[in-house]
Amino acid sequence: MMNDLVVCTRDGEIGIITIYNPPVYALSPGVPEGIAASIGEFNADPAIQAIVLIGGGRTFIAGADIKEFGKITSGKKVAAIGLAEVCLIIEDSAKPVIMAIHGTALGGGLETAMAGHYRVAVASAQVGQPEVKLGIIPGAAGTQRLPKLAGLPIALDMCVYGAPISATAALDCGILDDVIMGDLLTGAVAFARDQAGLPFFKTRDRQEKLEDDGALAAARAKLAKRGRALLAETRAIDAIEAATQLDFTPGCAKEAEYFQECLFSDQSKGMIHSFFGERAVAKIPDLAKETPVLPVKSVAVVGAGTMGAGIAMVYANAGIPVLLKETTAEALERGLATIRKNYASTVQKGRLTEAEMEQRLGRITGTLTYDGFGDVDLITEAVFENMALKRQVFAEIDAVARPGCILATNTSTLDVDAIASATARPEWVIGTHFFSPANVMRLLEIVRGAQTLPTVQATAMALAKQLKKTGVMVGNCFGFVGNRMFGPYRREAELLVQEGATPQQVDGALYNFGMAMGPLATGDLAGLDVGWRVRQENPKQFEGVRQPVIEDRLVAAGRYGQKTGLGWYRYDAARRPEPDAFVTELIAEVRIENDISPRGISAEEIVQRTIYALINEGARILEEGFALRSVDIDMIWVMGYGFPAWRGGPMFYADTVGLTKVVERMQRFGWTPAPLLAELSASGGRFTDWSR
Repeated sequence: MMNDLVVCTRDGEIGIITIYNPPVYALSPGVPEGIAASIGEFNADPAIQAIVLIGGGRTFIAGADIKEFGKITSGKKVAAIGLAEVCLIIEDSAKPVIMAIHGTALGGGLETAMAGHYRVAVASAQVGQPEVKLGIIPGAAGTQRLPKLAGLPIALDMCVYGAPISATAALDCGILDDVIMGDLLTGAVAFARDQAGLPFFKTRDRQEKLEDDGALAAARAKLAKRGRALLAETRAIDAIEAATQLDFTPGCAKEAEYFQECLFSDQSKGMIHSFFGERAVAKIPDLAKETPVLPVKSVAVVGAGTMGAGIAMVYANAGIPVLLKETTAEALERGLATIRKNYASTVQKGRLTEAEMEQRLGRITGTLTYDGFGDVDLITEAVFENMALKRQVFAEIDAVARPGCILATNTSTLDVDAIASATARPEWVIGTHFFSPANVMRLLEIVRGAQTLPTVQATAMALAKQLKKTGVMVGNCFGFVGNRMFGPYRREAELLVQEGATPQQVDGALYNFGMAMGPLATGDLAGLDVGWRVRQENPKQFEGVRQPVIEDRLVAAGRYGQKTGLGWYRYDAARRPEPDAFVTELIAEVRIENDISPRGISAEEIVQRTIYALINEGARILEEGFALRSVDIDMIWVMGYGFPAWRGGPMFYADTVGLTKVVERMQRFGWTPAPLLAELSASGGRFTDWSR
C-alpha cells in the first residue's frame, strides 16, 4: 500500500494500481504522489512485466480536485508533485502501463489515462476534457497528447466545447485501444499479459495524426460565428495549434502559459464560483441535516397551461406518476397535446426513444375532477398568477388532499403565506417556482412561508434533486429573489429606451455582456402580458418608483411578444426578431408626451444601469434576509435568468468590479445604494464573504 488513496497489488506478473478516493475519485493531494510511487515500485520489481491502473470505486479518475485551483490563485501551497510530472513518470515507465477506465475519465483523469501506453474501458465509460466549463484549459499536456491520439478535429471539439464522448467513439478515434466486455479488471489484466514484453510507444512521440487539414481554421471560424468566445475556448485552440507546430516540451510550456492565463482570469474565477455555488445552495444553514424527508411517489398538478404541462413533464421524466387537472376538456386536451408535441420534438432530436416517450406519456393522466387527489403525496398548483384564483384552488385541494400531503404553489411573485391562509394547513404549504420552460430550465426556487414545516422544506429540496433541478431556498416576499430583482433590471432597460436607446441597442449590449438574451427580448419570450398582469395585480409594489410606460402601451395594442408574433420586436414564423416601425413610432410618441429629448446612450451605460440595478436589489434582499447568502442569488440568476456563468452571478460580478466602483457609479446616476452595499463598499468588504 503506497498510501490510503493508492494501493498496489499483484496478479502474477501484472502489477495493479488501484485508486481509492471517493466520492468522485479526484486527483486530490496524495493521489498523484501515490501513483508516482506505485509506478516506481513496480518498475523496480523484476517479477512485474506490465502495470494496470484502475479506479477502485464507481469511476476511474473523474478529474482534478477543483479546490486545488483556488489554492493556486491564492498563492497557497499545492501538491508536492504536479499532475504533468506524474504523467511523465507514467509515460516513461519501462514497463507498459494499461489504463482501465470505467465511469468517467474527465479532465485530469483523461490526461492521466493518455500518459499510459494503452487504454481500455467498459462500454458505458465516458472520456472528456471539460476544463473549458471552468474557464480553463487542460494543464497536464491534455492539449498536446489528445490530438496525437484522436486527431485534430475531435481534440478541438473536446477541448473547446468540453462535452464527453462515449467509449465507442473513443475507440473509433484512437483514444482507447479496446472496449472490455465483462469484468474490467479481468479484461485489463488479460490485455496487459498480451502486451507484456512487446514494444510500446509513448503518446507524446506519436505524430501521425497531427497534420492540419483546415481543422484549426474551421474551429476558429465556428467560434467566431457564435459571436462571443470565452478566453478558455480561444486558448484551447491556441494550445492545440502549438501541438502541431512545436515539439512536445515547448508545446507543454505553451499550454502551461495559456493555462495560467485562464486560471487567473475573472472568467475562470466566475465559473469556478458557479461550480461550487451549485453545490453550496443545497446546504440550508438553519435546516438540520436529520430533518425527515417525506417520500414523493405520486403527484397531482392543477392547471395544464404552459407551466402546468411543463411541470407535469418534469415529474414524469423523474418516473413519478402525475394527475393533470384542467377545468374544461378543451384546455386539458391542449395541455396534453403540448406535452406530446414537446416529447416528440425531443425524440426527433435523438435525445429520447419512442419507447421512452410512451413510458413518460403513460405516467401522465389527464382529469377534469379531483378524483384521486386524495392518494397523492404532493399537489402542485400551476394556474394563472392571480391571488383570488390561487386561493380558490388551494381551498379546493385542501378539502381533498390527505393529511401529510404537501401543497405547493408555482406562483412567481405572489405572497405564499396569503395563499397558504386559504387552507387549514398552512404549515404544509410551500412555493415551488419552476422556470419556463419547466421541463428544460434547471432552477427551482423553493419559497418557504412563515409556517412551512422543516420537513416540508427538506422534502422540497430533496425533490428538486430527484427532479434533476437545482433547488434554491428563498424567503417569502414579492417576487421572491429572482423576479424581485428582475423588475428593476427590466425597468432600467425600458427607461433607457425612453431616454434615447433603441431596443436593439439595449438587448445587444446585455447580450454582449454575456446574458443569454437581452431584457426586452426576454419580456417578449415570457409574454409582455404576464408582466402587465403582475403590475395590475400588485399596484402598491410599484408606488414611488419611476415607471416606464412603453411596455404597457405595447400590451394595450395587443402586442404580447412571441406568442402573438408582435412585442418589442416583430417575429417571423421561426420566431426570429426584427425591428418594427410600430415600436419605433410608439417610442417617439412616448418621448414627446413625456417631454424627453432623446440622447445617445453608450453600451457601457446600458450595462451598468441594468446590472447595477440588479445588484442593488440583490443587496436589499440579502439585508432583509430573503436570500440566505449571496451565492444563492448568483445561482438563481445563472440558472434561471441566463446570467453568464463566467461572470459568476450578479453579486460575485459586483465583487470582481469592486463595490466601491459600483457605488460611485450608482451615485453618478443619482441612485441611493442599498444600505448593505454602501456598508460593504465603505469597509472594503465583499458580498461573497458576507454572512448575517
